[in-house]
Amino acid sequence: MEMKFCQSCGMPLSPEVLGTNADGTKNEDYCIYCYKDGKLQQECTMEEMIEHCAQFVDEVNKGLPQPITKEEYIGQMKMYFPHLKRWRRELMVGDEMPENPALAGIKELIAQMADKLPIAYISSVDQDGFPWTKAMLKPRKREGIKTFYFTTNTFSIRVAQYKANPKASVYFCDARGFKGMMLRGTMEVLTDAASKEMIWRKGDTQYYPGGVTDPNYCVLKFTATDGRFYSDFYPRSFVL
Repeated sequence: MEMKFCQSCGMPLSPEVLGTNADGTKNEDYCIYCYKDGKLQQECTMEEMIEHCAQFVDEVNKGLPQPITKEEYIGQMKMYFPHLKRWRRELMVGDEMPENPALAGIKELIAQMADKLPIAYISSVDQDGFPWTKAMLKPRKREGIKTFYFTTNTFSIRVAQYKANPKASVYFCDARGFKGMMLRGTMEVLTDAASKEMIWRKGDTQYYPGGVTDPNYCVLKFTATDGRFYSDFYPRSFVL
């Protein structure tokens, strides 16, 4: 049988330690120490729960072939806990940011990675439903943290895939900083003169000999809907 874990503290769940609902029935998501009579038993942050659980590392080590330190255990929990039901959060991120340092940090991180990293990875979906990923030069232009513009070849297989299925993702990776940012959304293929002129740059004729009107030159407009970032050993999801 598949092992289940408490969606608050991460401990393995067995019938003996299941929490209880308000009507006295067993709760399948939480342990009795975290959830009793339909109520969470601790008012705490995820970080406080991790510190609380870290004191039981000796008990954890009894079931491990190779003991881990308290610091290693804390690091593992920081990776795992954001996926638990109690701590899983969707962060609302937009141009009108609330005064919340954590949210502002996400917005800034997206902008910095898009502007400074030389390469972005874009993905499309083929006719069989498989993802195709390609390294691209960084976006030529962005509007806030939601819309990004790339240049590409009109007659490429990537354009054909986006025309058939606009679902797309863009990934920025800072290898030295060990940070990653995935944005999910849709990709439009733009061939109108205004869009092509908007991001045309001097020297682009080396890629498109016909200039800005070259039929093999087009613009990819990516509009993000949500995403996920990884920084400081800590993954987090958000919506735009």
